[in-house]
Amino acid sequence: MSKKLKIDFVSDIACPWCAIGLGGLERALERLDGVVEADIAFHPFELNPSMRVGGENTVEHIVAKYGIPADQARMNRERIKERAATVGFTFNTSDDTRIYNTFDAHRLIAWAAGTGRQQALKRQLFILNFTDQTDPGDHDALVAAAEKAGLDPVEARAVLASDRYGDDVRRSEALWQGRGITGVPAVIVNDRYLISGGQPPEEFERQLRKIAAEG
Repeated sequence: MSKKLKIDFVSDIACPWCAIGLGGLERALERLDGVVEADIAFHPFELNPSMRVGGENTVEHIVAKYGIPADQARMNRERIKERAATVGFTFNTSDDTRIYNTFDAHRLIAWAAGTGRQQALKRQLFILNFTDQTDPGDHDALVAAAEKAGLDPVEARAVLASDRYGDDVRRSEALWQGRGITGVPAVIVNDRYLISGGQPPEEFERQLRKIAAEG
């Protein structure tokens, strides 16, 4: 009999390690089929809540934020692309890649909660940002991602045209930060166990198997 696990996944679609973490978690759960039954909910974390419209060049942004040379940022980018590929994500990142504000994307994810399609939407938003290299603040792009995830595009557009779910996103961000989440991805299992970072499938499998056995 499968052990039911509650999983809260705190992340930002502008975070490459969050995409890697989701891919690792998904593959681990495939391996744990019949052992673990996961109920996954996605929660917001904005890496750059004050990002201006139109975004910034990612290399320039990382150099300024972390104080590293541009060549190191490029090398890190290539390593991340390789890791992403191992868990099923294609990153078409380059020197021209930009990083954007993600607040409207988080509103859409909040809207999708309870539909059974939230995880599919999260994956499509990572694809929009990292594979398609599209501004996740673009409402047409967000609506298209929602439709690909099996959600109603008309309702998605209505949500984006309003300020709905904005307060929900802010409250959720404050809640998780108040619980000590300062970096993402953060994967919280059964409200007790924290798995941090973009772990590979093997590590997710190991930790989830251990948690399931303890329950």
